Amino acid sequence: MKFKGKLLAAAIAGLTLAGGLAQAQEMKFWRIGTGGAGGTYFPIGGLIANAISSPPGSRSCAKGGTCGVPGLVAIAVSTNASVANMNAIHAGQLDAGLAGAQSVTQGYEGTGKFVGNKKDKVRVIANLYPEDMHLVLKKGLKLNSLKDLSGMKVGVAAAGSGTQVSVKMILKHYGIDANQQELNLGQSTQRLADGQIDAFFYAGGWPFAALIQLGSTKGFDLYRFSADEIKAINGIIPYYVPSTIPAGGYENITYDVPTIAVNGQLVTNVDQPTDLVYGITKALWSKKTRGLLDKGHSKGKQIRLETALTGVLIPLHPGAEKYYKEVGMIK
Repeated sequence: MKFKGKLLAAAIAGLTLAGGLAQAQEMKFWRIGTGGAGGTYFPIGGLIANAISSPPGSRSCAKGGTCGVPGLVAIAVSTNASVANMNAIHAGQLDAGLAGAQSVTQGYEGTGKFVGNKKDKVRVIANLYPEDMHLVLKKGLKLNSLKDLSGMKVGVAAAGSGTQVSVKMILKHYGIDANQQELNLGQSTQRLADGQIDAFFYAGGWPFAALIQLGSTKGFDLYRFSADEIKAINGIIPYYVPSTIPAGGYENITYDVPTIAVNGQLVTNVDQPTDLVYGITKALWSKKTRGLLDKGHSKGKQIRLETALTGVLIPLHPGAEKYYKEVGMIK
């Protein structure tokens, strides 16, 4: 796969940090699929990778060191996000990944984008945080409704992403005849800045680094979904529920933005060892990790143990299930 080179570079760096080849033989590398580098999956995946890792030679948790799984070196890998991660995890090309609840559930059931391509080896470790749909408009563009996108050049997210699946369903529902362009977040922001597209969709936890940069240079506006549009979208895509991007979520956005959101989840393959996934789940919800999540990203604060099972509609991995039973969250 295209990220093999990145994995090799990360592995070499890990060997150096751990103190040489002798210790490297004791390591287990664990690849976490995320999304584009300018989005939210990538930094959140990096925080999780840091939290669950404990390379050989690390100080123990009891002595103020990492509280991760002994010998584990987790690596956040940039990918095309949800659908791509589901495919790679099922095939064993990634060990875990982040994906929206819609992609997770449809992949497991073999529905929607996954008809005839069921991903029933995927299991959930935890629900993470809500991913808000952004309809980003070039500065000054005003839309009275979603239907005004007809005839415009519109980014519909990257091929292989759960966002694109949802966006195409929304455009079809409203009969919107737009010039659809498959673009990742970095490409979308660049083309909007250059005037090559009028708008683009992207779902994820705000704020996106790429949008922060765009806001400080060319500027942008966000479309405010109407109550009727939110209700209609929830009707065709039940995984998307009402949400709000608050004023100030981006420095240049001074108004609340009614929108829709889907939960992002951390998933893995059922063939991953039970003891390993139990240790990873325990490390994810440690006090040490709480501090990393709270300080590392604004969405990290919303990743909480009490919502770890919210919206989970497919089986948990046995190792994760063992942990949640241990802490009394399931019987």
